[in-house]
Amino acid sequence: MSKGYWVVHVDVHDNKTYAKYREANAIAFKKFGARFVVRGGEQIIEEGHSKPRTVVIEFDDFETAKKCYESEEYQKAKEIRDVVSTGDMVIVEGYDG
Repeated sequence: MSKGYWVVHVDVHDNKTYAKYREANAIAFKKFGARFVVRGGEQIIEEGHSKPRTVVIEFDDFETAKKCYESEEYQKAKEIRDVVSTGDMVIVEGYDG
């Protein structure tokens, strides 16, 4: 079964409040077995456009990735994030080749 991923590009407008979002999202991520692959490291945009922060989160499968996003725990955390950042997020199925 293919893994599931969240791929997120975000522009944070208030780092202090965004830190509270990170604390809050940890509850959902623990519950759904999320693993950070990329978490805001240095990046170079070679083509196109992106936001300053990139995050990639791995889940055991696509369905678990969706359930985490839809969960009450994550939606509570998202309420904190929504007022201090703008971004793009996709949930994508991994490739097993």
